[in-house]
Amino acid sequence: MRNQRALLVGSALATALVAAASPVAAQSVPEDAASQEPDTEVTVTGTRIQQPGLVSNSPITAIDSAEIRLQGATNIENVLNRLPQITPDANENVSNGSDGTARLNLRNLGSNRNLILLNGQRLLPVQANDVNFVPSFLVERVDVVTGGASAVYGSDAISGVVNFVLRKDLNGVLADVQYGFSNHHNDDAARRSLVAASGYQNALSSPIDGQRFDANIAVGKSFADGRGNIMAYFGYREVQPIRQADRDVSACALDPAPPPAAPNTAFTCGGSSNNEFGLFQPLTGPNAGVAFNNTRDGAKTWVPYNSSFRYNYAPLVYFQRNDKRYTAGAFARFEVAPAAELYASFMFMDDRTNSQVAPSALFQGSTFTVNCDNPLLGAQQGQLLCGGAYGTAASQDLFIGYRPVAAPARPRRDDLRHTDFRVTGGIRGEIAQGISYDLNGLFSRVLFNENYQNDIDPVRANRGLQVINVGGVPTCKSVIDNTDKACVPLNVFQYAGLSAESLDYIYSPTFTRGMDKETVLSGTVTADLTSYGVKSPWADQGVAAVFGVEHRRESLVFHADALARQKGTLESRGKFNVTDLFTEIRVPILADRPFAEEFSVTGGYRYSKYSTPAGGVSTYKGEVAWAPIRDVRFRAGYNRAIRGANISELFAAQGLGNISAQDPCAGATPTATAAQCAATGVSAAQYGHIIECPSEVCVAQGGGNPALRPEQADTYTAGVVIAPRFLRRFSLSIDYFDIKVRDYISSIPASLTISQCIETGDPFFCSLFHRDPRNGVLFGEQGYVVSTTLNTGSLKTSGIDVGADYAFDTSLGGFSASFIGTWLKELRNEPLPGLGSYDCVGLFGPTCGQPSPEWRHQARVSWSDTAHIASVSLNWRYIGPTKLTNNTDDPFLTGPAYVLNASLPAYSYFDLALTARVQQNISFRLGVNNLLDKDPPAIAQGLLYSFGNGNTYPGTYDVAGRTFFIGMNAEF
Repeated sequence: MRNQRALLVGSALATALVAAASPVAAQSVPEDAASQEPDTEVTVTGTRIQQPGLVSNSPITAIDSAEIRLQGATNIENVLNRLPQITPDANENVSNGSDGTARLNLRNLGSNRNLILLNGQRLLPVQANDVNFVPSFLVERVDVVTGGASAVYGSDAISGVVNFVLRKDLNGVLADVQYGFSNHHNDDAARRSLVAASGYQNALSSPIDGQRFDANIAVGKSFADGRGNIMAYFGYREVQPIRQADRDVSACALDPAPPPAAPNTAFTCGGSSNNEFGLFQPLTGPNAGVAFNNTRDGAKTWVPYNSSFRYNYAPLVYFQRNDKRYTAGAFARFEVAPAAELYASFMFMDDRTNSQVAPSALFQGSTFTVNCDNPLLGAQQGQLLCGGAYGTAASQDLFIGYRPVAAPARPRRDDLRHTDFRVTGGIRGEIAQGISYDLNGLFSRVLFNENYQNDIDPVRANRGLQVINVGGVPTCKSVIDNTDKACVPLNVFQYAGLSAESLDYIYSPTFTRGMDKETVLSGTVTADLTSYGVKSPWADQGVAAVFGVEHRRESLVFHADALARQKGTLESRGKFNVTDLFTEIRVPILADRPFAEEFSVTGGYRYSKYSTPAGGVSTYKGEVAWAPIRDVRFRAGYNRAIRGANISELFAAQGLGNISAQDPCAGATPTATAAQCAATGVSAAQYGHIIECPSEVCVAQGGGNPALRPEQADTYTAGVVIAPRFLRRFSLSIDYFDIKVRDYISSIPASLTISQCIETGDPFFCSLFHRDPRNGVLFGEQGYVVSTTLNTGSLKTSGIDVGADYAFDTSLGGFSASFIGTWLKELRNEPLPGLGSYDCVGLFGPTCGQPSPEWRHQARVSWSDTAHIASVSLNWRYIGPTKLTNNTDDPFLTGPAYVLNASLPAYSYFDLALTARVQQNISFRLGVNNLLDKDPPAIAQGLLYSFGNGNTYPGTYDVAGRTFFIGMNAEF
């Protein structure tokens, strides 16, 4: 069998250019005798057994280097996110809250439940995984394996494995360079009229932005008659940002229109109550609980707050982050003797990106104190705040929402820098016929440095609000008592009242840094016992086995400066280790028999001993393969998989953070009844007077838990691969998957806690509310929903993957087609055992998060000329329709009913690519992604959850618009 071909995308095609146009091969495919080549040992992702003729018993979807180039990808995660098996996770289109990494989420079970490998070894510490680290121009293929693989690779491989296989043994020079940009036509009449009517600025009609440049070179040399090779590579990538102001869908923050419109039936340009004019909510005094706002004319006068004062925070936020990445590395091997080959690698990345969001503010939630004799306070304002105490030394507490953007706006910028190192080395060889060993070590380190800029220091702001008159000059009390001689008074009591000096005083950057380390030491012995006669009498191939031991150590240290700690960032540190003993055995039982071209079974077992309270845990697997004839192969497998808690889940300090949610007990007319709100901690006096979460962003308390137990999962797969000899170069695979995770490590989503308490009154969920005792809010320093890490309930998903490839030649050239699609049967979450579950298939919105359509697929059709010089390829990406969770009758998901966004339609994107070989070793490529320049769906901001921003889900839908790229690849 030509096993190498069976593993590659498009590898069943006859020519290189036709192959380059075929993105996905469903699975490993057996071929007829006419195409046989000498057997060679093949490494298949999902098993450690290497032997001739082996094809995968686990469903594998693969992407090859040609597909990466056809997509014009400079970010490898974008290629993988197009696969129907993968749900977008942290990526370049996430700005607010981004940590600057790119991650993969297989089967929508979470990016922490699939294992990322590089050449069969762990990429980086799992909590710090970042596929930006992978040099995409050296990727030979990417294998995506469905189903648990903990018995083979250890913890984390619950939903599957993604293995990046890099090119090796380069002998010469390989260079690749590419440039691209976006050019979206903003012609959404409804959005543009809404923005204009709100007094905001519309996006340019046809901006050119998001420019990308990527250049890479690798140099390799073989020596000692091919027994040795050394290769080094260097890469540079730069990506320019796209702002939300530059797209119609995101030019303003979308909210449901207020009355007189019917509830949730139309959009309005919403925003944040932390506005540029200045909102004031006294917590004490004669008007406690009443919201006031500075007037727009700059007078020191308050008027009742209403939604017309809201600030449009959208324009300055990044839709695509800027990014600058440097990569470098080297690979070397040398065979001293057949029994001893030395090998090593070194990889480095320095990646720097900026997350940009709206300007900072004196945010509601922080308690500020104003003295009643503050000379900056207007008379009317002082009387409303202090009553009869106005002009005295008394003081009042209040919430303030004042965003100083009248001066040149200073957007908050999160400067995120990751510096990653990865070193591997080992010795391997064959010590007897069919018996080989591999002793190796891996060390990786991830350095994280964060500089959060243009954020307001609430402590300094409080000092600047406590001002008295000294000789006719407003002066901070802290200057007088020498607690802060640098203090500058803050005139927040009128629009545009803050001076440049006062802004310089309150803007304070914070710095945090962290370091993740991982060390893995492993040794394996692989035995093919064919030559020793250990085999079935009905099979030519003998028993094959792997025995191994692995020791893994991980540690984390996270530091924050004094100001960051003051603002709520908590430091953490921790470490653990785990030692594994494992084995895997494959037994061919029948071969070349009637109705049994092949029949084999494979088993695996791993015992893991953790240094944490998790202790010891076992994982195991069983697989069977049966090919009744050479044209058809059936396969099935069962895996017991585990995932031990990562360091962040174990040791992260508990603290408060923003989450997208709505408080049904807030506002003058709460959507929940007084009795329902009482169960959440609302007093009778507070009901109808609680401040709404600003911008529909409430607060949750999160953090780690050292007592976490490992997750356990049962995964089942079953499928068939058909490659009929009468229809050469055609293959079809159909695979069923069923994955259930028990005791999964997570936190209960705040939105679920809120909806469950309101809808059911369940005391468990209601006990997770911690309302600010002064005013009942769910934000700020004392109001939050408890959402710490624990072993919760269960996750379950199941469905069917379908893959097909076909290629044929005609007098007009070569044609090829490939297809991969996924039907999602179930995506069920049981938050806690015995409390019921909810299914997110076909839904999006609060709790379920990003759209989970029943059907997604990707299909590519290609043509190449008869001389194999040029090719044209068209790719079709399809995302099925989804419905809003709020409108379901599931008590876990139901919420305020929406006519607006009740459903999202099916989306189809088309991508066109052309390639041309101008010399034997030089080829050019030109492409257009999102050829029809399709807009993403516009979604109310309050319905976004889990990687949603800019009024849409930018990982799922294309937000850049039509994107062009041109590139060149050369090898000498």
